Amino acid sequence: MADIQALKAAFRDGIDIHALTAAQVFNVPIEGMDPMVRRSAKAINFGIIYGMSAFGLAQQLGIPKAEAAAYIDAYFERYPGIRDYMARTKAFARDHGFVETIFGRRVHLTGIRDKNPARRGFSERAAINAPIQGSAADVIKRAMIRVPGALARAGLGATMLLQVHDELIFEVPEREVEETAEVVKRTMAGAAHLSVPLTVDAGHGDNWDEAH
Repeated sequence: MADIQALKAAFRDGIDIHALTAAQVFNVPIEGMDPMVRRSAKAINFGIIYGMSAFGLAQQLGIPKAEAAAYIDAYFERYPGIRDYMARTKAFARDHGFVETIFGRRVHLTGIRDKNPARRGFSERAAINAPIQGSAADVIKRAMIRVPGALARAGLGATMLLQVHDELIFEVPEREVEETAEVVKRTMAGAAHLSVPLTVDAGHGDNWDEAH
C-alpha cells in the first residue's frame, strides 16, 4: 500500500519480509539469521504501522529506549516511503474525516481533528492502520464468500468452520484433504488482485494445532 519497491520485490521473490527488514536494519545476512533477530524486525514492522513509540518498542523487545529509537530511525532511513505513506494517510484523514480500504470501504475517524492531543493521536494511528487491516479484512471476507461455491462446484464435502485473522479453518473428509486444499488455496489466492502475489499455505491435521 505504501508502494515500497524493495518490499514488493521481496514479496514477488518469496523472501521473508521480516528477515529482509532485519537484514536491512541490523546489517546482518538473511542466511542463518538468529530467530530472535527476525522477531525484533517483526516487532518493528508491525509496531511502526501501529504507531508504536520507541518506548513501546523498547518494552516489547526488552531493550533500552535509545536502542529502540535507533532501530526505528534505521527503519525509516531504509524505507523512507513508509514515512511518506503515513504522512499522506494522516493528511487525507484530516481533510476528509475518513480513510479507505483498497476496495473503497470507508473508516470514519471522528477524533482526527480533536484538540486533545491524546484523542487526536489515537485517531491518527487508526488512520494509518485502518486501510491496511481493513483491506486485509476485505480480502479474507471476499475469500470466504467465494470458497463455498468453489467447493460445491468441485463436488467436495468440506465445511468452513472458522476464520482466524487471515486463516480459514475447514472440516474435511479425509479422502478429500488434498483436493480441498488445492481448491481453497486457488480460491483464496484469487480473492484480490494486488501489485504483489497473494500466496496461500495449507496444513491439515486431526486438530487445529496439528494443522500448523
